[in-house]
Amino acid sequence: MGPGLSRRRLLASVAAGSAALALGGCGRSDALTFWAIGNEAAALPALLDRHGLGTVRVQPLPWSGAHQKLLTGFVGESLPDLAQVGNSWLGELDAIGALAPAPGDVTGDSDPFPAVIGSNRIAGRLIAVPWYVDTRVQFYRSDLFARAGYAAPPLEWAAWKRALVRVRALAGGETFGVLLPLDEFEHLQTFALSAGAGFLREGCTRGAFGAPEFVEALGFYKSLFDDGLAPVVTGAQIANRWAEFARGWFAVYPSGPWMIGEMRERLPPAMQGKWATAPHPGPDGIGASAPGGSSLVVFAGGARQREAWDVVRRLLRPDAQLALHRATGDLPAMRSAWTGGALAADPVVAPFARQIDHARPLPKVPEWERIVTEMQVVAERMVRGEFTVRGAAREMDRRVDRILAKRRWMAERGKA
Repeated sequence: MGPGLSRRRLLASVAAGSAALALGGCGRSDALTFWAIGNEAAALPALLDRHGLGTVRVQPLPWSGAHQKLLTGFVGESLPDLAQVGNSWLGELDAIGALAPAPGDVTGDSDPFPAVIGSNRIAGRLIAVPWYVDTRVQFYRSDLFARAGYAAPPLEWAAWKRALVRVRALAGGETFGVLLPLDEFEHLQTFALSAGAGFLREGCTRGAFGAPEFVEALGFYKSLFDDGLAPVVTGAQIANRWAEFARGWFAVYPSGPWMIGEMRERLPPAMQGKWATAPHPGPDGIGASAPGGSSLVVFAGGARQREAWDVVRRLLRPDAQLALHRATGDLPAMRSAWTGGALAADPVVAPFARQIDHARPLPKVPEWERIVTEMQVVAERMVRGEFTVRGAAREMDRRVDRILAKRRWMAERGKA
C-alpha cells in the first residue's frame, strides 16, 4: 500500500474541498456497489434486474460531480466495487493506482470495436472495458444538400468544402455550411484526428501541434471561418440549435448519438424527412473521430473483484447492450450488438458504426482535458484574428509544454 498511500496524500488537498460528495451511500452491505452517472444511472437498476443482477446496489452520480467523487473516494478508501467512468478520466485513475486490470476474457465473444477497446489500454494493459460509445458524425440537412445536387455530404475535405459553398450560394448566403461553435474543442480535434495528427510527442511530454498533420488540420479549420462557411459564434450565442437547424441557418452540425433523440423530439414533423447523418470527411476520404463514451471499471482495492467483473461481463452481452440503447439512446461499444436488427437497419444510426470503425484513440495522459481546453482557447483566438495558423500552433505547443512540465521532469529522471 505504500505507493497508493503516497498518492492518496497527494490527492488529499483535492478531497478536502469536496467532503459533501465523499461518502454518501457507501455503507457496508453484502450487495455489490456500482456508481453510475447521469441517464445510465437512472436506467441501470431495471437493466440489472432484467439480467439477474437485481442485488447490485446502484448509486447515481451527476456528471458534474462524478470525477471529483471518484478522486475523493480513492483518498478516503470508500470506492465502490465497480463504476461507470468517462473515458477521458482513465489515464488519471490509472496513474493514481485506482484501477484493477481487466481479465483477458472479460469481453467474451462481444467483439469490441478496435479503437474503442484501444482507448481502454494503457501501456499494453486493459484497465477498463467500454460500455457504450458516443463518437460524433455529421448531422445534415438532406434537403439542402439534395437541392445543391448531393445525395449526402462528400467525404473528402476539398469536395466537402465545395458542397458547403454551393449550399450557401443557393440559399443566397442565408445558410452557413457548418456550425462549429468556438467553445467546443471536439470539432478541431476531429479535423486533427482525420489528418493523422498525434497531438503529443516525446513520450507524451511535449505538444506536437507544430507537426505538419496538425497544421494542415488547423489551416483547414480556419479556412471554414475565413471563407464564411462557418459562423464565428460560441455555443452560448445560439439560443436554440434545433430551431436554427430547422430554419436553415446552418446545413451541417457535427454531434453525437444523443442528438438523434433531440432531432426526433425537437424538430417539427415537417422536418423529420429532411435531415440525416453521415461520417466525417477527411483529407482523402472518410475522416477519423475520437471514441468517446463511458467505460466500466473495477477498483484495485475491492475485495470482490471477481464478482464485479462478472457483472461487467453480463452488461457486455448483446441483449444487455441493446437494452441500454433502448433505455438511453447510448450506442453499443460491441460489434455483436450491431449485427442485424434495428441498429443496422436505422439509416440515422448506421453511420455511427462506420464512423466508429475509423475512430482513433486519444493520448492517454491525465492532463488531456487541460490540453484540449488550451487548444480550443488558442484556436478561437486564431479564428478571431489574433494568430496565424503557424502562430497558433506555436502558442498551443508553448501552453501544452507548460502543462506537461512535471511529466517531462519525471521522465528525465526515469520516474515516468
